[in-house]
Amino acid sequence: MAQISNSQQLFEQKLGTALGAEKKVLTMLKTMEQKAQSSELKDGFARHRQETEGQIRNLEQAFESIGGTSTAHQDPVADGIAQHAEQMLGKVDDTLVDAVLAGGAAETEHHEIAVYEGLITMAEAMGADDVVSLLQENLDQEQRTLSEIESATQRLSQQLAQASA
Repeated sequence: MAQISNSQQLFEQKLGTALGAEKKVLTMLKTMEQKAQSSELKDGFARHRQETEGQIRNLEQAFESIGGTSTAHQDPVADGIAQHAEQMLGKVDDTLVDAVLAGGAAETEHHEIAVYEGLITMAEAMGADDVVSLLQENLDQEQRTLSEIESATQRLSQQLAQASA
């Protein structure tokens, strides 16, 4: 018999997976901030770490709003991105560390954006407007972070290309 039998339970499961992902991201950001070599990336990771703490609070508040239990579930995608980044960091020269970190950050943001868009669609269908606003706040932050990471990646790529020319 299925463990999830209705849309409310499915939403709570997905919300819990988002919470688990954000907690994983929070841990990853601390490591990324320490390993980053450029001050731009260090500052960006520190800023996003603070935002992620707020996003976790928003998800916990969303659980309260729907009367659910704030349970974090493992997100295999976030785990895979973290594992891949760790593997890559073990293979690259120090001059490429920031490029690996920025790439992993972009992959993570794309995943989180997709998760929040799906959750917002479900919350809207459920008529949970207060939850939609919490999730939209998180989505807006993730989209802004992705834009910042893409700009930083472009600058890093240009610097690496010039250094190897």
